[in-house]
Amino acid sequence: MQSSATASTTSVLRVMNERAVFAEVFRLGKASRPELARVTGLSKPTVAVALSNLESAGLLRQVGLRAGPAGRSALLYEVRPEAGHVLAVDIGRAYVRVALADLVGEIVARKEEPSRGSDTGDLVTQLTRLADDVTGMAGIARGDVTLAVFGTPGIHDKATGSLHLAPNLPGWERRDSVARLADVTGSAYVVENDVDLAAVGEATYGLGRGIRHFVYFSIGTGTGMGIVIDGQLYRGFRGAAGEIGYLPIGDGDPLLDQPESRRRGMFESVASAAGVVGTARRFGMTGAETAKDVLDAARAGDPAARQAVDRQVEHLSRALAGVAAVLDPELVVLGGGVGAHAGDLLTRPVVERLRHLVALHPPRIEISTLDTDAVLLGALAVGLTGARDLVLERTAAPGRPR
Repeated sequence: MQSSATASTTSVLRVMNERAVFAEVFRLGKASRPELARVTGLSKPTVAVALSNLESAGLLRQVGLRAGPAGRSALLYEVRPEAGHVLAVDIGRAYVRVALADLVGEIVARKEEPSRGSDTGDLVTQLTRLADDVTGMAGIARGDVTLAVFGTPGIHDKATGSLHLAPNLPGWERRDSVARLADVTGSAYVVENDVDLAAVGEATYGLGRGIRHFVYFSIGTGTGMGIVIDGQLYRGFRGAAGEIGYLPIGDGDPLLDQPESRRRGMFESVASAAGVVGTARRFGMTGAETAKDVLDAARAGDPAARQAVDRQVEHLSRALAGVAAVLDPELVVLGGGVGAHAGDLLTRPVVERLRHLVALHPPRIEISTLDTDAVLLGALAVGLTGARDLVLERTAAPGRPR
């Protein structure tokens, strides 16, 4: 008679084997039993049992044959895309973007619209409706989502269930406010800082692939920085690593006298989109309503707009001088509404200014190729990893048929 300890050990080994096989099938795209035995180090019979269990659980499927030596062929397996779904949500200050992907990362539906973040309840209602829309487009229900990942400004305080340092999302600083996101799909969910997710997006799909040390520097309605050290996202002790908006830049800029400066931080007050517009107006530019207006005018040779861009170069250079001195990144990826669309005006002047500010060799500075999708793609990357774990946990649940 098998003891409970032996049964437990056998069950743990089975789960570990299935995880190893599933992970390799996902990595390879399509794989045969001999190939999986070779890359996992498991025996062919053990791999065969794992494949059979994963296929019975609806996580893998057979997709044909691969010719082998002496005319022998081997069955190929791949992950069933519909075995799980990830909902990625970018809660921006101006827009909300939502995408639904299957378990292999294929985006099957997406939507975006102006954000209703000025009220907690309105935003949750909006997100729930958008989740209904994209899941309906994919032919599933909201409850079929395996994992939802929300990218938000600020810091998620898990102890209080609130968001800190997110002035553009009023009401979310209240206790347990983040828990309302559970109502969007009714499934498991994760909340991450939006710029951290953008850094993950760059590391997975963008310029950060294969780069062990880089930062994603976002300048838009707000400012922020995602930090990747030795290939891993760095959050800091309280999750506040990269809150570059609060970096002191020194006195002297009239914009720092504005009431918002202390709440938003010195750097964000002068370097964000509103800061660029405010600086241009101070230099005498009229008619500029957005940072894009200032940038377009600078390209056209407007003197006040050019002065505003020069001031932006100085602010950004000083911030990056500190980043380079402390973190020594190989690469700086500029993103956000201002960062991504002002590369022709900022990149070369910032590099030249950095040569004079620090003795260190300046890092490469490049403009994100992901544009406005960086946060969304980072949320998908995080969600896919979590969703694969969740579907595997369900296959190991007690009472599952064997």
